[in-house]
Amino acid sequence: MASTTIPRRLSYALLALAAILPLALGAFPHRALLQSCQSNGSIRGKSGTCNTDNDSECCEDGKRYTTFACSPPVVAGGGGTRATLTLNSFADGGDGGGASSCTGTFFDDDEKVVALSTGWFAGRSRCKKSIVIRAKNGRSVTAKVVDECDSLHGCDDEHNFEPPCANNIVDGSPAVWKALGLNTDDGEVPITWSDA
Repeated sequence: MASTTIPRRLSYALLALAAILPLALGAFPHRALLQSCQSNGSIRGKSGTCNTDNDSECCEDGKRYTTFACSPPVVAGGGGTRATLTLNSFADGGDGGGASSCTGTFFDDDEKVVALSTGWFAGRSRCKKSIVIRAKNGRSVTAKVVDECDSLHGCDDEHNFEPPCANNIVDGSPAVWKALGLNTDDGEVPITWSDA
C-alpha cells in the first residue's frame, strides 16, 4: 500500500507544479524577456561631430558601449511587445545620421516613420512594413519601418557618433510622437508595438 501511495503523492505534486509554473512565470514576464536577449559584447567609443538635436547621446572616447545582436521576443497579439520609444529625426541633416537603410532616402519630420533595434529589424525583413505603436495614454499610431536602430555598431559618422541602440528601441520621428500626444522633451517613453 505504501508503495502505491508515494507515487500517487508524487504525481499529484507534479500535476500541481505543472499547473502553477506557467502562472509563476507569467508573474515575471520582464525577467524572462531580459534573459532571452543578452549582450554579445561592447565597442570602444570614439567621439566626433555629433548632432545633439533631440538630446542625442554622443559617444565619449574610450568609453565602452554594450552591443546586442538580438532583441526581446516579439509578443504576438494581446498587448504587444514592450519597448522604449526614442525620438529621432530622419531628415537630411537631422540627428539620425545617414539615409534610411530600407530606402536610401531621408524622411521629413512630419512623416510617421521609425527605426527598430537590430533584433526586431530582423535583417531588413520589416523594411517598409507598418507597425502599430501604443502609448500609455491610450493613443496609438501606425508608422512605417524605414531604418535599423543599430544595436551592434555606433560611435562613427554613419551613426552620428552616437552609441549603439539598446535592444528594445522603437526610434520614432517627431510625427510619431505628435500623433501619440507625447512631449518630445521627455526623450524616451515606454510603449508597446505590434506588426500592423
